[in-house]
Amino acid sequence: MKCIYLFCTTYNQKSLTFCTRTCAKRNVSGKQSYRTPALILLGMAFKNQILDMTPVGMRFTVLQAGADTGGKSLDLHWELLPKCNMKDPLVHIHPHAIETYEVLEGEMEFFIKDKWLLAKKGHKFSVPKGVTHAFRNPTDKVATVFNTHQPALRMENYFEDVCRVLDKLTDNRTKNFKMNLKTMLYMSVLMNNYRQEIVSKNPPDPAIRLLGYISKIIGINY
Repeated sequence: MKCIYLFCTTYNQKSLTFCTRTCAKRNVSGKQSYRTPALILLGMAFKNQILDMTPVGMRFTVLQAGADTGGKSLDLHWELLPKCNMKDPLVHIHPHAIETYEVLEGEMEFFIKDKWLLAKKGHKFSVPKGVTHAFRNPTDKVATVFNTHQPALRMENYFEDVCRVLDKLTDNRTKNFKMNLKTMLYMSVLMNNYRQEIVSKNPPDPAIRLLGYISKIIGINY
């Protein structure tokens, strides 16, 4: 039986959040049943998957997962809420991958190597392996970006785990996200699980390593 998975997402202008409803499975007869796609159960990303990180101002859609490109690339469509990452953005490197950005709508700022660069619609950037970078949306409008990681490595799994950590920290999105010691402990565990994909520069990596070690001793996991 052929099935199509449907994702229903709306943007709430008042609360500046996205709402993604349960995905629906529609068969050729037109009937719907609400089930979790098998790829989620297998821990694999898939086309049109929503990576909902709206507690920190971001929502990504998978255009091509690593499995679709033979591991050569992870292609994403980003939606960044107004003022996303304006306070303490994660400055980081990708030790083994090139990351690219193309601004589709709105304006962005990208920190590459040692300075912030303004980017408008149509602007493109490529960040080589090991180069320090970050991003933010300084405007009052949603910005959209076409983003790639080449090769894909496990970046899709990293973003999935960011969503899981945010679920933990916000009691399944019922509370506001706060940057505090608990958050730092959870994020440090996450970052230490993906050291081949992403390494923090600010906060400093040694601090991330230490907090991750402490977190495991006291039993923090996601």
